[in-house]
Amino acid sequence: MKRTIAVLPLLLLSVLLAAQAPFPTRNETAQFPVSTTCVVLEDDAFSLFNSYIRDAVQEYWTLTPFEFIDQEEFGRRRNNPDYSFIMLTETTFDKDKSGSVFSFINLVQGKNVADIGKMPEICAVPLAPAGDDGLDYGYKLGAILLFMQKHAALIVAEPSKTGRKYLSFYNENIPRMSGKTILVRQEDLSPAISDPDDIRAIYPGKVEIVTEEEMVKAIEEKSPETVVLHKVGPSGDADGGYCFKMLIGTDDAVMYYYNSHRIDGQNPDGLLPSDLKRLARFR
Repeated sequence: MKRTIAVLPLLLLSVLLAAQAPFPTRNETAQFPVSTTCVVLEDDAFSLFNSYIRDAVQEYWTLTPFEFIDQEEFGRRRNNPDYSFIMLTETTFDKDKSGSVFSFINLVQGKNVADIGKMPEICAVPLAPAGDDGLDYGYKLGAILLFMQKHAALIVAEPSKTGRKYLSFYNENIPRMSGKTILVRQEDLSPAISDPDDIRAIYPGKVEIVTEEEMVKAIEEKSPETVVLHKVGPSGDADGGYCFKMLIGTDDAVMYYYNSHRIDGQNPDGLLPSDLKRLARFR
């Protein structure tokens, strides 16, 4: 699934980045833990992303020193490997005929390259449909940042874990889901499993339909043996597109499940019965 990335306005311009950013080499992964991580803020005084990312980084980012910078400063620093960067990007997929655009949160390493798209990508996680005002992801940023740090530490220790399918790699953790409680929002479930009885008929484990506030509490308190569903689909008016589904532990920041599907009449936006069946096979 090749993606095209546009960095959100850099110096008041949208810079189109062709294809996927390269994954870091062994030497580049070694640069990351000694870097200062710069969080690139949007040039918008009313940006909710800026507010959410400031709070989440200050509370949850512990792997490297960090500071917040504007996009002009990013332009000055991005060629320097002493820095790594957390930034928001807009992403499309070449096989997606719906034209859906997604916001990704990216962790990249500074490198002296002319094209921003050639900066080594340590981690990239789908965040929301592009243009989302932040209300649909702000409460999950803590869990996402904790996972990104976990992944960065993993590839520093094991550089071979980088690659195009690095999120899918985490499906090896599915057997460890046994005994864990899955927290989901009602609106993130497909209609076929929107009722607790429908869920129990497929998946024998514990699934709780909760509010955003309950998810935040579980993340903040690092509730043991608990995972939260991070689901990202296209904006409401999109016809088709992709749906991304991730299960992240609240106490250990481990990704236990990753999958995506193309949305159609048989596979609507949301967690599907097939996802639960896949999880149930390992119980």
